[in-house]
Amino acid sequence: PLSPAAVVGAGLGGSAAAYFLQQHFGPQVQLDVYEAAGVGGRLATVTVNKQQYESRGASIHALSLHMQDFVKILGLKHRREVAGKSAIFSGEHFILEETDWYLLNLFRLWWHYGISFLRLQMWVEEVMEKFMRIYKYQAHGYAFSSLEELLRSLGGEAFVNMTQRSVAESLLEVGVTQRFVDDVIAAVLRSSYSQSVLVPAFAGAMSLAGAQGSTWAVEGGNKLVCSGLLKLTKANVIPARVTGISLHSSEGRALYQVHYESTEGQGSAFYDLVVVTTPLHPGRSNFTFENFDPPIADFPGAFQPSVTSVVHGYLNSSYFGFPDPKLFPFTSILTTDTPELFFHAVDNICPVNISAAFRRKQPQEAAVWRVLSQRPLDKPQLKTLFRSYYSVQVTEWPTYPRYDAAKALPPIVLHESLFYLSGVEWVASSMEMVAVAAKNVALLAYNRWHQELEKIDQKDLMHKVKTEL
Repeated sequence: PLSPAAVVGAGLGGSAAAYFLQQHFGPQVQLDVYEAAGVGGRLATVTVNKQQYESRGASIHALSLHMQDFVKILGLKHRREVAGKSAIFSGEHFILEETDWYLLNLFRLWWHYGISFLRLQMWVEEVMEKFMRIYKYQAHGYAFSSLEELLRSLGGEAFVNMTQRSVAESLLEVGVTQRFVDDVIAAVLRSSYSQSVLVPAFAGAMSLAGAQGSTWAVEGGNKLVCSGLLKLTKANVIPARVTGISLHSSEGRALYQVHYESTEGQGSAFYDLVVVTTPLHPGRSNFTFENFDPPIADFPGAFQPSVTSVVHGYLNSSYFGFPDPKLFPFTSILTTDTPELFFHAVDNICPVNISAAFRRKQPQEAAVWRVLSQRPLDKPQLKTLFRSYYSVQVTEWPTYPRYDAAKALPPIVLHESLFYLSGVEWVASSMEMVAVAAKNVALLAYNRWHQELEKIDQKDLMHKVKTEL
């Protein structure tokens, strides 16, 4: 039997991994979860006027089945939707404006971009339909030992290739026009990944699915999923930073020694199984691996710096061409890839707890806005976007992989029972991708531990799953 297991990191990946490990190995498995900063990871909130707001990781796609499950199991609720309109700004004028009338929006897209819009939808739907196969595979206990194998089982070589070529290239190939890519696709990717249309096609498809599908969020904040899952698994959360892992063996089995630093000093503990859910990239974790032969290689690639500024103030609507603030109709502004634009998106955000009586502020009132940018905003930039403001709270973090930087996908298996979860973000970075990867790692660990090798990297799974039913 598996005795103690360790999970490094208590963001969504770590919390979900702990939950799925317990689901598969059973309640007797002892789980230690190491977290230096605070449960929730990037699903953080900031407080303005005694109200909490999401600083990142804000929306979840309707088709996110694992996230839907977590919310159900934990007895959490979907946050009430507060309607608002979005628009795309070029730095000089709005190139696309949403209205209250759905058909008019479709007509406008159609009028401006013709069949491109339809081709985009068909492309995204085809990718999502294949991606959804993962839930069937996982329900049958199948796991994959590499990201390439996982992608291959869903969409063949075409899916693997989608991690190596840009979304722009893939869309132009299916007949979407360059203008549509520059105007609409660029704006969506800037607001979701803080990057250009050069992000890989697969990551792009996931982001575009979120932009055109219905999305939701958790009442009280998305980070409640993390704390909820850890409570449910009765995991032992250790407030410490893991500095390295060294390999020992006992009775022919690998034994992993996890070294950590906490306020009490340094310590270490031994485990049969370890799942690392923090990014193992230079400058991110400063992790050391000792006694591994062959040694565990360095992880290539870099992260994209991105800055969230939560501003409580009065939007300067005249900058956007609305001298009378009362007439400003938008709650969400995306931007095109224009050199002089210093921000990626501006959103009028609602608190994580939305009462039945809640209403959005009128455009001329002070509201809470979230500005996404590459670098921290300086005073002149804040003055450009806001007539005046009461407070600015800045969160700076390397949130997403720099997608143009990596050529190969990171491994999942680092050693016999040592697994790496965060590599999945190089395929696409979203809450659901992380949850899917957590379930895969738990199944992979279980199948390897019990030598159920016929459940790993199987070919022709669509056929197998059909015949098993």
